[in-house]
Amino acid sequence: MKIHKEGYRIIAVTSLIWIVLAAVAAVFLPGWAAWSVGVAALLAIGFVLRFFRVPERVCPQDDRAVYSPCDGTIVIIEETDVAEYLGERRIQVSVFMSVWNVHINWFPVGGTVDYYKYHPGKYLVAWHPKSSELNERTTTVVNTGKETILFRQIAGFVARRIVSYAQVGKKAGQNTQCGFIKFGSRMDIFLPPDAEICVKNGQKVVGTQTVLARLKG
Repeated sequence: MKIHKEGYRIIAVTSLIWIVLAAVAAVFLPGWAAWSVGVAALLAIGFVLRFFRVPERVCPQDDRAVYSPCDGTIVIIEETDVAEYLGERRIQVSVFMSVWNVHINWFPVGGTVDYYKYHPGKYLVAWHPKSSELNERTTTVVNTGKETILFRQIAGFVARRIVSYAQVGKKAGQNTQCGFIKFGSRMDIFLPPDAEICVKNGQKVVGTQTVLARLKG
């Protein structure tokens, strides 16, 4: 299993802590208790390793498709006014990532990064409607040459660190990695009003594989 670079430090620290706890338990606790701590250590380390796994996927390319930028579940599909950068009405599609999902983020479309901004904020649960405006988040806008697609990485109640690789003026390859959100979180994608939405609320989606919408033209 390949591990993402964003997890190296957390995995090392977690493993060290649990190994020390298991060693102390083996010396000072009764046999059954020591075994319990050992099992807990294996489960904790296994969970962190699984969280930072990198899936092997063939990433398709389609100029008209907007792919899901992450694994998770569709929790919002609605029209909304986007004041930041766009200043117009868009269709918002939101994907919630649980702690069991892969947390790598990918560019949903290819093009040039026209805009990027980090917003400090709160840590409401990621499915909360206001988390898109109040939580710690990043905003990225990719210009495909025909459309501008804005998307946000949003921290959740557990997440405390968002990593983004977007750089203004740089090319963004469709379905290449754009960042990582550590533990539970959400991504919002804001689509043109005439986009054909290809998903529904409650649907499970897979990053780089599931088409969220198709663009006109």
